[in-house]
Amino acid sequence: MATLVIDTATAACSVALIESDRLLANIHEIVGRGHAERLVPMIGELIERRERPDAVLVDVGPGSFTGVRVGLAAARAFGLAWSVPVKGYSSLVLLARMAAGQGPRAVAIPGGHGELFVQRFMDPVTPLGPLVSLAPAEAARFVHEDPVFGEGAAALTTARGGGTAVPLLPDAAAARWLPADAANLPPRPIYGRAPDARLPG
Repeated sequence: MATLVIDTATAACSVALIESDRLLANIHEIVGRGHAERLVPMIGELIERRERPDAVLVDVGPGSFTGVRVGLAAARAFGLAWSVPVKGYSSLVLLARMAAGQGPRAVAIPGGHGELFVQRFMDPVTPLGPLVSLAPAEAARFVHEDPVFGEGAAALTTARGGGTAVPLLPDAAAARWLPADAANLPPRPIYGRAPDARLPG
């Protein structure tokens, strides 16, 4: 049973075909803000001359607002067109799994308004605390684990005045290592912070 995995939550754009813990094919590119232009051609290239996937798995965030929405829109569209289920996973959990074997660790990626999305983990992907969105100085006080993985790791360790920052971007191919419960989220965005807009009182 092949699953199409879509990851567009960060500067990376990646797609993979997985079957259980086996990688059938993958494409991974650093596109910055070019997800909308690259994603569908990448999927077309990936599944060309292959049987239709039996499921779709997508990164639901947190991360880039636009990137997350692009990935979700594509996942839902392909799920509908193929009449297959669509599930989600967290970008931070995927990064934590990619960094498994490091013991207690934190993951940090850029958030909105100069903040960082941060979460702490124990092997393999057991959360040590909730997902939070914090300014780098606050994140430095919140996170004691070392090393820190992710695109926001350097900002956190700089604010903390030390530690090991490991730049790491999500890769759809790594979704084959996720535990089943971590790859079973509803296909809805995880924004990671409260909306800026407020209803009038």
